[in-house]
Amino acid sequence: MFALPLQPIDHYRHVDTATAVSQASPHQLVMLLLDGAMAAILQARHALATGDTETRIATLSKAMRIIDEGLKASVESEGDASLAENLRSLYDHMVSRLFIANLHVSDVPLAEVARLLGDLRSTWAEIAPVTHPRANLQA
Repeated sequence: MFALPLQPIDHYRHVDTATAVSQASPHQLVMLLLDGAMAAILQARHALATGDTETRIATLSKAMRIIDEGLKASVESEGDASLAENLRSLYDHMVSRLFIANLHVSDVPLAEVARLLGDLRSTWAEIAPVTHPRANLQA
């Protein structure tokens, strides 16, 4: 019912994340989502290796939500419909593999999803819009 007050470092992280999100372009928001999903999977892999069931479950749930509610939901239907459908299918596959990883307490699906997210992130970084420092200056 009552939330515990945030520790100072947690408060800083929350403010830092909120600032990054509020100042990000749509492209950067996808990068933040990819980074968040990858970080959650990394934490889940560590929890799996150390036998920390509670953290494994929590971080896998977090990764699944980021992929499903963030990345998949952000896919635009405009443009190439087959590309959008392929991305949605890839995100569905990732969520399914994370579910299997949790169900079978297995690192193999975690490694697969981490690799897929890493490949996707690299590709997304390569297509980042170019911004010019002078573009924001008014004449």
